[in-house]
Order: sequence, then C-alpha cells, then structure tokens
Amino acid sequence: MELSIIINNYKTRGLLKQCLKGIYAFPPAMPFEIVIVDNNSQDGSVEMIREMFASTNINKKDLIVDQKIIGTIEEFSPNVKLIASSKNLGHHKGNNLGIKNSSGKYVLIMNTDVAVFDNSLNELYYFMEKNPQIALAGPRLHNADGSIQKSCMRFPKIMTPFYRRIFLFILPSAKKDLARYLMEDFDHRSSIPVDWILGACQIVRRSAIERVGLLDEFLFLYFGDVAWCQQFWQQGMPVYYFAGADIIHYHRRESNDFFSKTFWIHISDWIKYLLKYHFHVIPQKEKN
Repeated sequence: MELSIIINNYKTRGLLKQCLKGIYAFPPAMPFEIVIVDNNSQDGSVEMIREMFASTNINKKDLIVDQKIIGTIEEFSPNVKLIASSKNLGHHKGNNLGIKNSSGKYVLIMNTDVAVFDNSLNELYYFMEKNPQIALAGPRLHNADGSIQKSCMRFPKIMTPFYRRIFLFILPSAKKDLARYLMEDFDHRSSIPVDWILGACQIVRRSAIERVGLLDEFLFLYFGDVAWCQQFWQQGMPVYYFAGADIIHYHRRESNDFFSKTFWIHISDWIKYLLKYHFHVIPQKEKN
C-alpha cells in the first residue's frame, strides 16, 4: 500500500461525506486506503459510512484500547476501514488509531472539513517521492472564498497562543510576534521548509513516524502538530510547505470563543505543551 488516508471524525457527518466524495471524485493514482475514525459522534456518521460501503463489508472485530473493548473495527472493500469508538478519544489519539490500523508507505491525515477538488493528493505523494529527506509536508490550504489560508507557521513563543486568543493582540509586541508566527512575510507561492504545518491536512512518511513516534496523546486536541514537527526537525528530518497542491479547508476558529469548551481545551493543551516541550517538566517518551 502506498498511501493511507486517515480521517478523524467527531460530529461532522455532512463534512465527512463531502470529504469522502472529494477523494473519490479525484482518487489518488497509486494504491490507497481510507481509514475513518469516529469518536462516538452519535450524529449518524457511523451509520452513513456503513450504508455507503455496506454491500462490501468483509470483516468486523473489536476495538481494544488499554485492554478494554470500546468499539469496533469494520473493514470494507476496496480498502476502506471504519473504526467506531464508543468514546471521544480526541484528535491525536484518534488519528493514532487510524495510523496503527493502516499500512501505507505514506500517511495522509485529513480533517473532515478538508475538500479535494483536483489531483492535489497525487501531487503531495509525488512531492514526497521526489524528496526522500522530508518527513512531513502540507499543501497550500485555501478558505472557501479561494483566499490562501495561513497553514504554515513558525514555532510559537510562550505568549503567542494567548496573544491570539485574548485582547492582548492589540499590543505592539503582540502584533510583532503574531506577524512572525503567522509568517506574514511569506507569500505562500513557493515550496519551502517551515517550522510546522497545520494538522488539518498533512502527508507524513511512515518511516519518519517509526523514528519519532506517533502524535502525542498527552495533548487532546491542539499542538500535537507543533510537537510532531518539532520532533521531526530535532531528528534532522525537514518539514515542508508545498505550494504545488491546493486544497480547500473550511476552517472555523472555535477556540476564539472565551466561553466555549474548545477555548479552554486549547489553553489546557498549550500549558501541557509548554510543560513537556519547553520547560521539560514532563519527560518525553521515546515513542508512543
């Protein structure tokens, strides 16, 4: 298997269906598989997948996590797998489940709010094939209106996430740091090495994952992409922004709402990230 597409879903049935339609409208030219992880959405997502592929269901087994049965793994043909969890495992643990149950030379992690409209998946694959030193690459993401989305960034400083989420962004020092962080000096028209790539859509070399480990499950929803890219760089494996592939990302910054649960998950994950990767209070494991 050349390419494993991992889609982690939580209560986004409509987006999941659109994402799958885009993949099959412009399927990769190389052998590929799709692994869908559902985090107990209870919105009809699991039933929709079963209905889409019901006529070709070939195998079903228990999903076992931490020695407990928490769902099912259902294999469909051709090369579609549904991991239906009875718990919300979070972004990183859910994607890790998908990676563990896949076999591709490359892993392509896609959020459900990502839409494919051309042969960009092929272009991502060929870019990695031509550049064997690269661990991870991300496409040029676009907003729904076609404008370019900031999806490659420099590593955050201690205050960077706070500048983005609260009123401090009006301070001159905050504006300067956010311009640095968001790479506002970059026109997004060329392919270059970058500190890190937004986890909404990224292709990763499996041999690189085997070297540094899976996404950090200590983090629930945010900053796993930052930590992963940091680990790749530390091992001398570059991370690249690839402008030769264009994909739509229907991004909503829910973490901006002070009163939302997502806001506080974002802050919690940032503190965890700082403790582990900046202050090194929490030891890093060799591999997940």
